[in-house]
Amino acid sequence: MPEPAAGAHDGAAETVFTYGAPQLKYGDGASDEIGYDLSQLGCTRALVVTDSRVAATGLPQRIAEQMTRFDVEAAVYDGVRVEPTDESMQAAVDWAREHGPWDAFVAVGGGSSIDTAKAVDLLLTNPGTVIDYVNAPVGGGRAPAHRLHPLVAVPTTTGTGSESTTVCVLDVLSQRVKSGISHPRLRPTLAVVDPLLTVTQPAGVTAASGMDILCHALESYTARPYTASPRKQPEQRVPYCGANPVSDMWSTQALSLLATSFRKAVRDGDDLDARRAMAQAATFAGLGFGNAGVHIPHANAYPIAGQVGDFHPAGYPDDEAMVPHGMAVSLTAPEAFRFTFPASPERHLHAARLLEPDAAEPADDASALPDVLTRLMRDIGIPDGIGSVGFGADDVDELVAGALKQQRLLATAPREATADDLAGIFHRSMALW
Repeated sequence: MPEPAAGAHDGAAETVFTYGAPQLKYGDGASDEIGYDLSQLGCTRALVVTDSRVAATGLPQRIAEQMTRFDVEAAVYDGVRVEPTDESMQAAVDWAREHGPWDAFVAVGGGSSIDTAKAVDLLLTNPGTVIDYVNAPVGGGRAPAHRLHPLVAVPTTTGTGSESTTVCVLDVLSQRVKSGISHPRLRPTLAVVDPLLTVTQPAGVTAASGMDILCHALESYTARPYTASPRKQPEQRVPYCGANPVSDMWSTQALSLLATSFRKAVRDGDDLDARRAMAQAATFAGLGFGNAGVHIPHANAYPIAGQVGDFHPAGYPDDEAMVPHGMAVSLTAPEAFRFTFPASPERHLHAARLLEPDAAEPADDASALPDVLTRLMRDIGIPDGIGSVGFGADDVDELVAGALKQQRLLATAPREATADDLAGIFHRSMALW
């Protein structure tokens, strides 16, 4: 059958969605098998990428040492910065280049370690610098020309879902904004999810990273449907294609798991059943949003994190100010979902029921999901809006400008958000309760 000519679908609605995922190994003790897994990929020299706090537990070194039983030589780089920047990622790339060559990478830690490992893999297999590949208009938006080496992602936190996605997130210091690099070749080869590695998360980290899980699931479930976009040519397809039946399945399952485990995991970090459920929820949400996409809460989170003043969250390194990514995402989520409610009322109401099945009837339907979110956020110790992390009304214009740079995310929103719409969301998110 002849292929349709270019432009044959002009004006037509999209009828195709795409789905991608890494190989997955899940369960207690799954991290003990990484050396074998690398050997099956034909790898002989691997770099373990982690941060100093995770390295202090001895876990990355143990993973490196067990690789030698399978004739895989390994070294550990522990210079990852929590909430990485373009400079910290470039420093990791430079170190890896100096001490290479490598034919595999193993990321052990939270999203910061996994994202840094993605950048290292990208820049050791492709020419250029970090900023060349950052999404436009913040960076050059360059696509990798060559395949990357195998990357094994081993999360020690339950939240980012980076082990499943094609994205790495970073602060671009010169522009005071968070952005990302997005391409299918960044997706890890293998995600190794071992719930036993997450029990050392402090309560504050569990709360913040758990809100990232929650917003991943909510944003992908409420994203613009894939059928709402114009029909694309094959070369135009991107990982974030909009809500679709497969991503919906993962996202709603993640919400159900969070409903029964999130508060428990924050309250008692030694509750292994809660930790296992949170690890599953993080992975499921990653498998959902890594294909459907995220929208307004994530777009707003990037300038919140990038423009932080002097806020120091519990459970994180206290030598520098930061708003952790999951916390930043959550702070405007209630008002963002109030704004998107008219686009898909039934999905917003269904998500609220999944998260809190016994919730009382809201004063109005548009308040159902915001009310469920604010009750949860209060219970687990999330700050009361962006005012509680140091922002005021005078900061809104700059926050809006930063959010508007995230067009890749805003394009996934089920309702178009103008500068005035975003300003309203930020103003109403100064205090949430």
